[in-house]
Amino acid sequence: MPHAATEAQVEDGGSASKPQRIIKLVKTTDDSDKKVTNRRVKDIELCVPIVYGTIAFYLGRKASDHISGLFMCVGATNEDLGAVIKHVVFQLHPSFNNPTRVVESPPFELSERGWGEFEIGMSLLFHNDVCDKKLDLFHFLKLYPEDESGPQSTKKPAVMESYNEIVFPDPTEDESS
Repeated sequence: MPHAATEAQVEDGGSASKPQRIIKLVKTTDDSDKKVTNRRVKDIELCVPIVYGTIAFYLGRKASDHISGLFMCVGATNEDLGAVIKHVVFQLHPSFNNPTRVVESPPFELSERGWGEFEIGMSLLFHNDVCDKKLDLFHFLKLYPEDESGPQSTKKPAVMESYNEIVFPDPTEDESS
């Protein structure tokens, strides 16, 4: 059953924090002819919070690669996303050996060393009983903290994270319980 991803921003009730983004998977066609092995629960939405992003550590001037990075896609409340996500495909910059990396078990993380900033593509593929379409996310790898004006430090990493909520309409009975 095809789905489309729509995104909305939700204000946080006047706080100074950034607005939350919600990604909603929406059915685009009615496939009533197909037999579904798991019974769907109507008028219920399953909301799965996720955090994805990067943590970059400066390794010092004498290191052959200047930055060590961790690319991640994790549950917002440290929950195991393995119940929903089957695997994550990370698309790194083409200068990396094997720039397409597949992580098949939680935590859905990838660690690599390099020297430049680039956009990382992440495709989330869900278990068949959750959703039959993938969700593509993009995140820009930042190597240096934006608020730092002094010399680089090997002690303070550059952390860039995004919070999203993936909403699955009409989940199966197993998912909604």
